Amino acid sequence: MQNVNWTALIIFLALFALITWLGFAAARWRRGDLDQLQEWGLGGRRFGTVVTWFLIGGDLYTAYTFIAVPALAFGAGAVAFFAVPYTIVIYPVLFLVFPRLWHVCHRHNYITAADFVRGRFGNRWLALAIAITGIAATLPYIALQLVGLQVVIGGMGVSGQGYVGDLPLLIAFIVLAAFTYSSGLRAPASIAIVKDTLIYLTALAVIIVVPIQLGGFANIFAAIPESKLLLAAPAANTTGSYGAYATLALGSALALFLYPHSITGILSASGGHVVRRNAALLPGYSFMLGLLALVGFFAIAAGVGSLPEYAAGFKQFGNNFAVPALFLHVFPAWFVGIAFAAIGIGALVPAAIMSIAAANLYTRNIHREFFNHAPTDRQEAQMAKWVSLIVKFGALAFIVFVPSKYAIYLQLLGGIWIIQTLPAVMLGVYTRWFNEWALLIGWAAGMICGTAMFVAASFSPTFALAVHGYIFPGYSALYAVIINLALTVVLTPVFDLVSGVHADETFAAEYRAPLST
Repeated sequence: MQNVNWTALIIFLALFALITWLGFAAARWRRGDLDQLQEWGLGGRRFGTVVTWFLIGGDLYTAYTFIAVPALAFGAGAVAFFAVPYTIVIYPVLFLVFPRLWHVCHRHNYITAADFVRGRFGNRWLALAIAITGIAATLPYIALQLVGLQVVIGGMGVSGQGYVGDLPLLIAFIVLAAFTYSSGLRAPASIAIVKDTLIYLTALAVIIVVPIQLGGFANIFAAIPESKLLLAAPAANTTGSYGAYATLALGSALALFLYPHSITGILSASGGHVVRRNAALLPGYSFMLGLLALVGFFAIAAGVGSLPEYAAGFKQFGNNFAVPALFLHVFPAWFVGIAFAAIGIGALVPAAIMSIAAANLYTRNIHREFFNHAPTDRQEAQMAKWVSLIVKFGALAFIVFVPSKYAIYLQLLGGIWIIQTLPAVMLGVYTRWFNEWALLIGWAAGMICGTAMFVAASFSPTFALAVHGYIFPGYSALYAVIINLALTVVLTPVFDLVSGVHADETFAAEYRAPLST
């Protein structure tokens, strides 16, 4: 290792040691029987407003978010800011839909969204589809957290060839696997408090210090090419980048809380009222995300992309190196250590929650449903613990042996897939009108069409839809879920004529119950 930033690395390691201790100590926090899945995988459903705020925020605003959003602004410009409105649009949906979901899941001891679908629609194949979709959408998301961790480790000068270069990543994930196995969801919940405190500290320091050093915001925006400040005006007969921006924001908003790790965070809350309070408080993260998107513009104004000392980093990580390069260029080494630790810990928190969420899905909706119908509590929890380990090291193997661009492609595809669960999960909270087989066929159609659009668009999430000479570039996920929902609506009366019986182990009154419990 040459040119190691030892000051930054020592501070990074000290903070990493702190969160490692917290991860293992969390097993004794709000002590519960970790041989029960709801204690290990949902923290006993006892997290209050503050802990839930940190947990969900730490879950959704990941290390890759803090690397990729500024990197997109650095490379593509204004389109990166679609992330801000989409994280605002989702919170009214969180406020309206998910307290109901929490209440029903609490009453029936549902651990996953697929549990809810199984109970609501009485069809294990539909629940299996929801579970597989959730797992498939989550795995590349875990791998991308490793990308964020790789970038900051490389930014401190820790590098090497082959397995030596991957050793720091391997050590980090062994630690992650160990404290997740021993403490379950309590570990990321406790660590998220440290992580988000560091992230807010870093964001505020950047937004204050960098503009001062660069001569103010006027100078910064004057240095940004006009093509990156504004979306290109649409040509005739097309919505152009405007349509892509709007549909990306809306589609991403509808998908965000359908991810298994999001639902795991919600179901760990102590009550539906906690979920509603968080719908009101979580926009604080959207404010921070807007500040972080500006960091991409700061990197352009600082000219870090043309500085020779950062050429190797940009060659290895592309635009993802824009944020580390800016920090290294502007801040003293001790603060770089804090900022990089914030990003590094920001990889471990969501990776832990995602692995737990995937393990919950496999254990409840695949293993229990199809292999062991009556496990003991201990067997069920143990299975989830082992699956969480397999998931984490599978993601690690993927990022070590496969180019990271494929993890990015799969994560983009995961967004297209996960939104196909919207009719069964999100709309299922409001109505049992849909036929379960119609939902399954609609899901399959949405998955196939969404994947086909993604491939046809050269592995881009934006598909140019042509209708009577007009071109509507838009988010493939949104187009696919419209097909999904339309087919479900059309087929529901047809299947109802054949079956005529709607199984539902939940009760209408449960969806209207007070949120105090």
